[in-house]
Amino acid sequence: MILTVTLNTALDKVLFIDEWKNGIPMRTAKIVTSVGGKGLDSSVVLRHLGVETVGLCFVAGETGKELLRVVEKYGIIPEPVWVDGETRTAYVIVEQRSHRHNHIIAGTLMISQAHREQLLEKYTQKVKDAIFVICAGSVPSSIPSDIYCRMTEIAHQAGVPLLIDSQGVGITESLAAHPDILKMNWDEFEHAFQQKAGTLDSLVERASSVFKEKRLNALVITCAEDGILAFTPQGAFQAIAPKQQAVNAAGAGDATSSALVWRLSSGEEWADALRWAAATGAATVLTEGTADCCMEDILRILPEVSLTPLTV
Repeated sequence: MILTVTLNTALDKVLFIDEWKNGIPMRTAKIVTSVGGKGLDSSVVLRHLGVETVGLCFVAGETGKELLRVVEKYGIIPEPVWVDGETRTAYVIVEQRSHRHNHIIAGTLMISQAHREQLLEKYTQKVKDAIFVICAGSVPSSIPSDIYCRMTEIAHQAGVPLLIDSQGVGITESLAAHPDILKMNWDEFEHAFQQKAGTLDSLVERASSVFKEKRLNALVITCAEDGILAFTPQGAFQAIAPKQQAVNAAGAGDATSSALVWRLSSGEEWADALRWAAATGAATVLTEGTADCCMEDILRILPEVSLTPLTV
């Protein structure tokens, strides 16, 4: 079982329009309801990969109830902590002509100290049954910024490796506990480590320096069409899947996390796990639902993934 943790849950409403036009009414031909929140999105991908997964999360209100119904349809085992407020609704606006997508988010979770303690109690128990943990998403302002650091410590006490996919303090406050994998996108890397990289070569150089100076176990950066950069105990790599015609790109980064920990926990080397991660991320953009993917697409893309060792 792979355990995922989502502090900021959401229910995605994916609206497909032809093109955004200011000042005039726009109609959608289709609305797709999907799981939202990065940890739960990773659980969605894991189910498509045939992996058992428990989704530990905060939920609230009627939107939270609807979210859990969608979660259960995937076969994800939910482990909810009910809080005040309302689970967010993320309206994902997909422009079919330009293949762009944007998010409009409504709703706020109101999380008390008692709620936080309940989540950590559940986490401490569930992590004992896990082979890997994915902690993903931003840290709400009502939660101490070192929450991922504490979760890393608890996982390591149980002998379980952990991946953190976050931004800002979610990344920087976790460093003291030495998470097994830090995963983020290009912008999140620049923000977390105050490293401006205008080109891919500059990003490789700066990420390599951070990897060494911070003594990270592994650093993974998703770079859209430039693929995945990974700095690992087995070397540095760039994995690139062939470009796909995106239908809905939401959840592609979460797919990368899911496939990576799945293959690593199965005993594969980093190079092979990164190929799977790149293929799964690419396959996820081909579906209408957030984080949905098809194994047939993954297996089709996998042989076409290029993996290049990096000299750093």
